[in-house]
Amino acid sequence: MTNPKDWKNRKKRKPKIADKKRRGEWAELHFMVRAIDHDLPVSKPWGDSRTYDCVVGWPGRFVAVQVKSTTLELEEGGYTCCVCGARNTPYPPGSFDFLAAYVIWDDAWYIIPAEMIEGQVRVTVYPQSGKSKYAPYREAWHLLGVKEETIDIRACADPNYESQGAFD
Repeated sequence: MTNPKDWKNRKKRKPKIADKKRRGEWAELHFMVRAIDHDLPVSKPWGDSRTYDCVVGWPGRFVAVQVKSTTLELEEGGYTCCVCGARNTPYPPGSFDFLAAYVIWDDAWYIIPAEMIEGQVRVTVYPQSGKSKYAPYREAWHLLGVKEETIDIRACADPNYESQGAFD
């Protein structure tokens, strides 16, 4: 049994899930928890036959999210994340709205609009660099939380207006 006094001083545990399918399921659960942490409503579609893993949003504004994770570290400090579908081919346009790429060893999420990765089978992110191509999308949870625009209707009643029989 772990000594409760040592609990605060423990090292951060890193997941060691070798099976890619199980690691993907773990990343999806982790995404849903983080989305909820950001006050985003998130749902998981039934089954795994869709080209997206989760849906985030409100009625009138839902976005489909494909969740990927990576542990593949490059020598330059970057991480390569596979963003391909079946048979190592790019996802067709319209398959999802956002890619949520999780760098496991750095505990970093990238919320990338789908049009930024269209036609690609992998993306490379650099969590330690603020100048990389995908740096603006690191922890960009706000991109998922934009509610549908509301219409501001203003009106006034003219007491001098004579009814033309429309409401008589």
